Amino acid sequence: MGIYDLDLDKNPANHQPLTPLSFLARSATAFPEHPAIIHDGPRAKQRWTYAEYYADARRLASALTKRGVERGETVAAMLLNTPPMLIAHYGVAMAGAVLNCLNVRLDARIIAFSLDHGEAKVVIVERELAGVMREALALMQGPKPLIVDYVDPTHNYSDGDGEDSDGEDSEGETLGELEFDALLGEGDPDYAWTKPSDEWEAIALNYTSGTTGDPKGVVFHHRGAYLLATGNVVTTAMPKHPVYLWTLPMFHCNGWCFPWSLAVVAGTHVCLRAVRAEAIWDALLTHDVTHMCGAPIVMATICAAPDEAKRELAQTVEFCTAGAPPPEAVLAIMSDNGFNVTHLYGLTESYGPAVVNDWHADWNELETGARAKMKARQGVRYQALEELTVMDPETMEPVPADGQTLGEVMMRGNVIMKGYLKNPATTQKAFAGGWFHTGDLGVMHPDGYIQLKDRSKDIIISGGENISSIEVEDTLYKHPAVSAAAVVAMPHPKWGESPCAFVELKAGREVSSDEIVAWAREHLAHFKCPRRVEFGPLPRTSTGKIQKFKLRERAEAFGAQH
Repeated sequence: MGIYDLDLDKNPANHQPLTPLSFLARSATAFPEHPAIIHDGPRAKQRWTYAEYYADARRLASALTKRGVERGETVAAMLLNTPPMLIAHYGVAMAGAVLNCLNVRLDARIIAFSLDHGEAKVVIVERELAGVMREALALMQGPKPLIVDYVDPTHNYSDGDGEDSDGEDSEGETLGELEFDALLGEGDPDYAWTKPSDEWEAIALNYTSGTTGDPKGVVFHHRGAYLLATGNVVTTAMPKHPVYLWTLPMFHCNGWCFPWSLAVVAGTHVCLRAVRAEAIWDALLTHDVTHMCGAPIVMATICAAPDEAKRELAQTVEFCTAGAPPPEAVLAIMSDNGFNVTHLYGLTESYGPAVVNDWHADWNELETGARAKMKARQGVRYQALEELTVMDPETMEPVPADGQTLGEVMMRGNVIMKGYLKNPATTQKAFAGGWFHTGDLGVMHPDGYIQLKDRSKDIIISGGENISSIEVEDTLYKHPAVSAAAVVAMPHPKWGESPCAFVELKAGREVSSDEIVAWAREHLAHFKCPRRVEFGPLPRTSTGKIQKFKLRERAEAFGAQH
């Protein structure tokens, strides 16, 4: 024991658990009158200052506690990008509970599984999404949660201008006898919330799309949320008082932790119920937006807006995207329209983005092909992530940094999940050898930048949503006329990728592609359904394994026809 180990112990004066809840408390003290939340709609405009935001978060915490929610219990939220979702990111944790943001695009079966598996005590539901939630509640096996309805006062529910991309009625209905504002009214705006006793305590639960079987529940802790939130501030170069437009779903990895990031710098949240070109451009100009995030579909929406909808921006907007690297043509259009695009990479298990293609100014001088190669790389670790590498998963040795040798991308650090809820075997497998195994295959370049080359999990990324090809295949196999099915990604001009199904029929059976799609739509969320169905023998190896690489080549050709 050295001299620095003597009489220098941790105590409450010099050691406190890290939690992002402290960000909101500080901003409410330092900038009580600064705009925190803006929410505009056809019927009304809403505004919160930081003092009001903090008071509503404490009201929610107080009300949940009065309603019997205890430390470590789950509060689920099925909400669009609206103020209650931002309030819940603080209020739920201030009650000591764990926030489970539900993917609003999923079907009732998956929602029901998530509510049961997470043992939700309360569910806050947007009126527009009440239909699928009603179905989910009927499918639940366990105790039913308390339902809290949110009726957005800014939104005209009867205009059909909802989130549902399939054109279904978005008017919705209320499910319970308690509305969100009434719940807040039960709470104390001066509620004396307490920090977690241990920063390892859970703060959020996020379900993956599930590559096989049911989704996995990824558990975040307070320490990781704190660090990733501050990491976002550093990576996106946020100044004091940025203005952030919510084009990224807040249910995706807790909005990549940006609901917590904005409070670090007392930024302004501009809510957006749905990603639509005119609404985006109006918000950019009206509110002097400085930052936004989204899947490639958001960039496509911005670029494809009619000229009369676009505005000349006085500011450069920092735009962060994840998924497939943005094509050079898209980057050029975004730049011409006033956006600087940064490419990120991460997973739900890493709290969202934990890798950034940190751009070098001299790369701008490269010729187009060389510059595109640099843009295609995922990049280097966030400051908040301790280690990032590419390894041989069998030997757990790093692959040569030659840009060619394939291995599995692995990470470790404080922004890696606690583990998978109630799934110790899968958790241990994910953490084998002291590293988090991403399941993504890639290479390490000589300069330390990684680049993905393939996905060991057959995931299709469509409009920023993960679609399990195995889940779609399982559904198609259940059709009485289908003998075999394989689903791969097909390039799509709007969504980035979409499912393409290759189907073998049973002898003597006939069925149309429209019938196959209709079958899928009966059993899956609509965004997961194949957009193209091809019939015929599937290519197989000598052992009978379907050769998906050949199907991907065909799907690539189909995509090129768009």
